[in-house]
Amino acid sequence: MTDEKQQIEINQETSKVEEAYNSSTKVETNGQVETSSSTNKDLMVGEDVELVDSEAELEKNLVSDLTEKINDLEAKLQEHNQQYETLNNNHLRVNAEFDNYRKRSIKEKEDLEIKVKCKTISELLSVVDNFERARNSINPTNDGEATIHKSYQGVYKTLVDSLKRLGVGPMRPEGEIFNPLYHEAMLREYTNEYPEGTIIQELMRGYMLGEQVLRHSMVKVAAPQTSDSLDQKENLVTDKKDVEK
Repeated sequence: MTDEKQQIEINQETSKVEEAYNSSTKVETNGQVETSSSTNKDLMVGEDVELVDSEAELEKNLVSDLTEKINDLEAKLQEHNQQYETLNNNHLRVNAEFDNYRKRSIKEKEDLEIKVKCKTISELLSVVDNFERARNSINPTNDGEATIHKSYQGVYKTLVDSLKRLGVGPMRPEGEIFNPLYHEAMLREYTNEYPEGTIIQELMRGYMLGEQVLRHSMVKVAAPQTSDSLDQKENLVTDKKDVEK
């Protein structure tokens, strides 16, 4: 009995020792697990920090690249705009030069036509003068002379009508103030009946082609009468007769 009791006590002590050992082992194991878990958490946090830093660096590099590309595109756009402005200005200048050339050519053509027309018509004015002299100086005395007079006056009228269609018109300077652009003073008459410089009489008819002078009108101009001018009156009458001849 004593041996069995001792054996039981030994077994109980052994059980207590095993329980104590098992408890300490469990505590150590739990400590290691907790330590390992804490380490894993620290590693995960470190990896997250490194990942965030890497993404920030990538974003920074991307923004820098995009900014550089935008600056390059803006520079190219500005260069293209300058080229466009240059080409557009050249185009406008060429158009303006061509338009000026066209207008100048038209003006030169018109001036040449007027010049040729004036030269041609001027040669016919002497014919008109002769018809007018004949009409004023010839008085038919019989039917035959009247028939001849009427026939060449018909030719004269046809010539005058043709000149009118070309734009030729006679000047009517009587009563106007003398203008050297249109009139040529052949005589002066000293009188107080007209203001000084007034055209009293047209001695030879002048003609216009539009705004162009074909022939200046030869006129007699009024001058203020003085005591000296009375002595010159006789000479002026003589000059008038010479001009009319």
